[in-house]
Amino acid sequence: MQILKNLFQVSGDLNGLTFDQPGALWNDGNAYVLKTPQGLILFDCGCGETIEQLFDNMRYWGLAPEEIQYCLLTHAHLDHAGGAHILKKRGVKIMAVAETAEAIATGDERCCGYLYHKTFQPVMVDQVLVDKQRRNLLGIEIEVMHLPGHSMGCTAYLFTWEQKRVVISGDVIGTLLSGDFGWSGSIDFDKKIYTASLRRFAKIETDIMLPGHGMVYFHKPRRRVEEVLNAALMQWR
Repeated sequence: MQILKNLFQVSGDLNGLTFDQPGALWNDGNAYVLKTPQGLILFDCGCGETIEQLFDNMRYWGLAPEEIQYCLLTHAHLDHAGGAHILKKRGVKIMAVAETAEAIATGDERCCGYLYHKTFQPVMVDQVLVDKQRRNLLGIEIEVMHLPGHSMGCTAYLFTWEQKRVVISGDVIGTLLSGDFGWSGSIDFDKKIYTASLRRFAKIETDIMLPGHGMVYFHKPRRRVEEVLNAALMQWR
């Protein structure tokens, strides 16, 4: 799906874009591609078993998988980062904050392979990102916002595209189809830290929010973040 000019969603089983098995709704997270004049930036990469579907979706829009230069991970869970080892072998530079980098380097329980009855294939990141960092990738300034809680490595990425402030939020915000929060069963899930992250995130104005599952938020996404913060304050204190 094209979200804005040259910004696409290319995976996500909740939307029916990809699937690893019939009826699965949470096995494959949303992945997004930003096409720049210098190449492609991928945000998350799905579970791995759907990588050819992801590539086929790209090709439909004239996006060559061979032109992916970077993959930025929102967190270590298999449904978002399981395909990273495949991209790495293709020469794509994998980027993530330290907590995510450490988890995917070992493929341990923080990657939640057990949830999907699969084995996470370990992979080393090429560059470790840090909170509040601004990285210029292929001519695009991308801001890193570390928002732990759903997992300790949860990260949002913000950039301006087509005069709109875009945030790729991963699983920090739950889809409207199923709850307010990202899944709470992760080994490193933490309600107190999660609430603090939501307080910080609720102060950020954006125009479009691209979540880790389900539907894109095209209208005042900050309102949705505030709703989720309100739910956390009521339920978790």
